[in-house]
Amino acid sequence: MHRLPARPPAALPVAALAAFGVLLGLVAAAWPPLVRWDDDVSATLRSYGLAHPVLIDWLRALTSVAATIPFIAVGAAATLLFALRREVRTALFCALVTAVVPIAWGLLHWLLHKPRPVDGFVAVASSGFPSGHTSNAAAFALAVVLLAWPRSSAATRAAVCLVLAVFVAFIGYTRVALLAHWPSDVLGGLLLALAVVPFAARVVTRTRVTHSAASRP
Repeated sequence: MHRLPARPPAALPVAALAAFGVLLGLVAAAWPPLVRWDDDVSATLRSYGLAHPVLIDWLRALTSVAATIPFIAVGAAATLLFALRREVRTALFCALVTAVVPIAWGLLHWLLHKPRPVDGFVAVASSGFPSGHTSNAAAFALAVVLLAWPRSSAATRAAVCLVLAVFVAFIGYTRVALLAHWPSDVLGGLLLALAVVPFAARVVTRTRVTHSAASRP
């Protein structure tokens, strides 16, 4: 029996999109409290990084796991796997997540010019909002949770959610600790994934749910 991704409540992507819109407005307006928060956190992590160069070397290596090429490669492989198993809707879900998330944050980088921290521990030339690595990591984690949810026991669900939450938090930390992004960029990347992935799951499960409801006496 083919199992579709779990169908999240509509409130989740709607709330995430609304929160992302508010944050985007604050970033575009350079809201002073947000700017101060970004500056304070980045200054603290800059001092810590300068005092612990070995940690920075490790973070440079580990953060690359959430880069765009690995994200697309894993998404394409999952799409192909489910397509070969004739789980068309699940394959479509993986394809949507793999395509839409990088396009969304890439388009925002192009439309909104937000400089990254100066003299970071990694050199990145593009605009900084939202964090692409964080969007990729959070989208991957959410997709795995939604795919595993109908197939797993309660204990397995809790373990998967915990491990993936730690993974996303770690990637977000690496981006700020490496001064590749401001904290608000990381928050924006998380909210973007929370909007896109549940929406994609609702799109691919909509027809099945509607059909099931219509077939009831």
